[in-house]
Amino acid sequence: MASGSRSKINQLLKAWPSGTVAVLPWLQKQGVYQQLVHEYEKSSWVRRVGQGAYARAGDTVEWTGGLYAIQEQMGLSVHAGGKTALQMQGYAHFLPMGAGATVTLFGLPNIKLPMWFRRYRWGVKVRYTTTNLFTSDAEQGLTGRAMGFYVVRLSTPERAIMEVLYGVPKEESYEEAKLLMEGLTTLRPRLVQMLLESCVSIKVKRLFMVLAESCGHTWVKKLDLSKVDFGKGKRMLVRGGRFDSKYNITVPEKGVRRGAAGERA
Repeated sequence: MASGSRSKINQLLKAWPSGTVAVLPWLQKQGVYQQLVHEYEKSSWVRRVGQGAYARAGDTVEWTGGLYAIQEQMGLSVHAGGKTALQMQGYAHFLPMGAGATVTLFGLPNIKLPMWFRRYRWGVKVRYTTTNLFTSDAEQGLTGRAMGFYVVRLSTPERAIMEVLYGVPKEESYEEAKLLMEGLTTLRPRLVQMLLESCVSIKVKRLFMVLAESCGHTWVKKLDLSKVDFGKGKRMLVRGGRFDSKYNITVPEKGVRRGAAGERA
């Protein structure tokens, strides 16, 4: 390899966090164009992970390293949410996170995951949900999580539990949602308030309050529910369940299997 190319790769590796994917447009911004990338491939400096996406040779790249590229290099509003965000922050020790586990990502309706991310074998099942669950700033209720040499954005526990409830009962079970809520003893009432006010799902807001109140969390007392729109009419997660007259929603007596009849909106 010519000395100029070697100098360029050294500069690139300094700007490229270990364990992450680099997409071609970002590489080009670093002055590394496609022809030079091919040269680096032949010299075993980088390896291809998909169309227009690369990893440093010898690096073990996990799904979070791919998510980093989606967020920081491609600028897409995609984040780790739901149970995955709770797991990453230590709120779901009873759920598996190893090989074969399901990783939940959320994005806006007009955003598609890049093909290289969808096709790469991360060792986990990726479930991608697109929704306008909140009307205000799409970044509301998100935080950063250090993953060694890089940081990814994910939902705070306050937002993550609402994303879990969004999937009940089709993708997530009521029982698991209740177990997760039981562990959320330190939610920040100000952030919960903001998210409840901007959440567009009547089901999520009602179910959130039913579970929060049943757990007896102290932060519930600090919420001003007069500012939250709980909608009109009844909602039903499961037929023949227990009707909560305060929030007009029918919930399972002891839990419900995924896929049971119910409303999402």
